[in-house]
Amino acid sequence: MANGTDNNPCDTDGVAHTFDLVLERVIDAPPEKVFKAYTDPAILSQWFAPKPWSITDAVVEPRAGGRFNFVMHGPDGEGFPNTGIFLEVVENRRLISTDALTPDWKPAGAPFMVARIELEPTGDGKTKYTATASHWNAESMKQHEQMGFHEGWGQVADQLNELVKTL
Repeated sequence: MANGTDNNPCDTDGVAHTFDLVLERVIDAPPEKVFKAYTDPAILSQWFAPKPWSITDAVVEPRAGGRFNFVMHGPDGEGFPNTGIFLEVVENRRLISTDALTPDWKPAGAPFMVARIELEPTGDGKTKYTATASHWNAESMKQHEQMGFHEGWGQVADQLNELVKTL
């Protein structure tokens, strides 16, 4: 669902962001396990791509400015390198990353999005998981929707849910 008004910060001109895609789930594990699944490259590689896609070469440095890199492989052997950095990391609660900057805080080329992962304990040992993809413009947001944001990120969240039960 595109979300343009709920709890979104405003630009400096006071206009609310309108290029967000949001996915919410309840994960059947505490935030600590979900956070570990995101920040341990070996675990991330097991769930972060919708099957039959896969992840290799994951580099996860969970700190502001730390790398968040991986290669996503399609079922026909195609590879898509993804490079980015973390903008903010709050252990067991929040991960914000972007492909817009390099680890030395320089522009990385044409940015696609800022990803925000929020982990909120539910009080019963589970986690309210909110994934937000914020885009710079409507075209990028629409492209992400057409790429299968809801289906792909939803499948990945389901895969995460199944995997964290085993950690």
